[in-house]
Amino acid sequence: MISKLFESLYLKVFINIVISRSTTTVNIEINSKSGNVDNVEDVFDTTKLNHKMKEFIHPYIEESPFHYISVLDTSEFQGAVPTCDTSKMSKYIDVKSSKYLCYHDNWAYYTLKSDLELLKREFSQVGIDFIFSPFTVLSRFFKDKIDTNNGMYILIEDKYISLAVFSNSQLLYANHMQMNELSDTEDLLLDESSDDEDEELDFDGSIDLDNIDVDVDMGELDDFGDIEDLDSFEDMDDFSEMEDVVDEPKETFKEVDTNSDLSMNEAEAFNEDYERFLLIQNSVNQFYKDDKFESIFVEQVYIADGLDGSADLKRYLEEEMFMSVIVRRIDLNGEVCDLAKAELK
Repeated sequence: MISKLFESLYLKVFINIVISRSTTTVNIEINSKSGNVDNVEDVFDTTKLNHKMKEFIHPYIEESPFHYISVLDTSEFQGAVPTCDTSKMSKYIDVKSSKYLCYHDNWAYYTLKSDLELLKREFSQVGIDFIFSPFTVLSRFFKDKIDTNNGMYILIEDKYISLAVFSNSQLLYANHMQMNELSDTEDLLLDESSDDEDEELDFDGSIDLDNIDVDVDMGELDDFGDIEDLDSFEDMDDFSEMEDVVDEPKETFKEVDTNSDLSMNEAEAFNEDYERFLLIQNSVNQFYKDDKFESIFVEQVYIADGLDGSADLKRYLEEEMFMSVIVRRIDLNGEVCDLAKAELK
């Protein structure tokens, strides 16, 4: 009772950090007991915590003892698996080198421990309270669809693509992909002759974990600080429906033969949406042919567009893969802020 009374005397400050390819957006929302008081935002030309960013954040940290700093996870080796059973997770990931949390006792999301440590160290001068997985953002944003529709759900960031296939609320497959991560255009195209083992996550080339002191005990969350356990969310019914993007008249589209041999110079002629399309196409192919995953035929696609410009990607998916595509705009900083608020309830 006393703590609640004490808390009511102060503002709540939510500092939300989203790192893109070359910039970092910091959004700060200040809340009183009655609701939103103020909202400020700045974009910094860096992906690291620099002096200007610290100068922007620190006054808000000092304004209230109830401040919470949240970051959208940018780890390269992260994803989600269709089980919360630790004995089954090794089928999908290296459990010893990963930190994972269960989502509603249904499926789990994970990140490489060393990547989390690096992220925490990068922001150690301001501190991090929550590190949110893009898969929890995607699941919350499309909760109304995931609960009632089979389909593929995609979160588009400037540098990353997070893709998940759900059937009756059950995660079947997930993949986190980085733009420009493949060195040869042929790796972007479907490679039916590749071995299944080549498609599994490989953590051997990652940072040496011996140089990082991390706790292997998955029952404790010290490695994450207070990173969210979304099992504590009582419900998501407060999620407000967002208007789906209405289909616009299709432009004339020249069909591309994805099985043809393309030089790197020719590939560079395609825009980034085409690169995203190729990554998604390759990921869907993995889902279909890897017997680790329960497969369904994907017809419906829901895209959470964090860039406000996925018209070409929508057209590629519809015309090349014959999928039905719905696009919603997403405010990543706002979603991260909402996750932090829900975590504190």
